Amino acid sequence: MAIYVVMEPPGRSEKVDTTAFVRDGFTWLGFLVPPLWFAWHRLWIEAALAFVIMGLFSMLGEKLGLGLAGSLLSLLVSLYVGLEGQGLRIAALRRCGWHEWGVVQAGRLDDADTRYALEAEALADEVAPPVQRMVPDAALARPAQPGMALGLTHIPGRR
Repeated sequence: MAIYVVMEPPGRSEKVDTTAFVRDGFTWLGFLVPPLWFAWHRLWIEAALAFVIMGLFSMLGEKLGLGLAGSLLSLLVSLYVGLEGQGLRIAALRRCGWHEWGVVQAGRLDDADTRYALEAEALADEVAPPVQRMVPDAALARPAQPGMALGLTHIPGRR
């Protein structure tokens, strides 16, 4: 079973079809072709950075005469994208104003969508209990006490 992070668009619209499901876990396409994977998910800056860094690592390996080890340096970028790519997608959605609704466990994306729709409907049907105020009303506050203020040289009522 896979775990999907459910991201809702800003404004909490009632459209369920605008919700994004991001599968949590290792992404093989992100590991194999990081710049293309970033571009596919419209993470343009990350795609450019991955392309430049992988190219720099390969060129650095050639200049230093490392041979295969230079190419393996660019493999570090691929490994990072494979492991953290989905987290970078979630972070990009948060920067755009999306908020995390929660997580759904399902075998496939279709099942995750169905479970989300059922759980969101059930939560909407529940009546929310009245919220108790943790902060008391300002009108009920005690008046300021005359006297010496802690650590200050100013004495209220004197000039």
